[in-house]
Amino acid sequence: MDIRNLPEQERCIYNRIRKKYTLTFDKLKVGEKTVRLLKAANLEEILSGKDPLADVAEFPFWIRLWEAAMVLSYVLCSLPERQGKSLLELGAGLGAPGLTAAAAGFDVTLSDYEEIILDFQRVSRAASGIPGVRSILLDWLKPPDLQPFDVIAGAEILFRKEFLQPILALLKTYLKPDGAVYLAHDVRRKCLPQFLEIAKEDFDIATGKQTLQTSRGEITIIVNCLKPKNRS
Repeated sequence: MDIRNLPEQERCIYNRIRKKYTLTFDKLKVGEKTVRLLKAANLEEILSGKDPLADVAEFPFWIRLWEAAMVLSYVLCSLPERQGKSLLELGAGLGAPGLTAAAAGFDVTLSDYEEIILDFQRVSRAASGIPGVRSILLDWLKPPDLQPFDVIAGAEILFRKEFLQPILALLKTYLKPDGAVYLAHDVRRKCLPQFLEIAKEDFDIATGKQTLQTSRGEITIIVNCLKPKNRS
């Protein structure tokens, strides 16, 4: 990626981030769509001495392209009637699902909890040549007022028990009555069955899975589609 080809605003963001972190780009190709994802090349620069094995809360999940995000990208790009439909990605991190969905026709809003993460997304959006994607700060515990979305998506967002009820509340608030939620997680994610148990009261839930062969061995990704129950 030739940084000189970025628009001036995103080039300035890139140069500002580069003062703190060693940077590289990942590529993700979904069908005919290819996105470029800016990421930190050195995990230690992000951790700043913290031990992620001591507390999962300390691990910066946003710094890598997870298998669940790749699977979710394919799922979103295969959905019918994408043109003009609004999509919110929760805990977007690098933003792979949201950016590929935008390239496929969705009107996308990426969200996360730190401005630095949004800056990575803004550079990726520009590097991928995808206009119109916005990035917003969204604290799951203090959510802002937003217009409801046709689709809400998230990859590996169910990683802490204390977030399960707040995330469920977000889905119920931000999803249109005829909308759908798509979640993708490693099958080993312990909070996933707990979340589905509490969500089934308000949502009809369909489940699929895909097994991938990776350099870290075989990984199975669970994809759940949640649709609001008809209360009439």
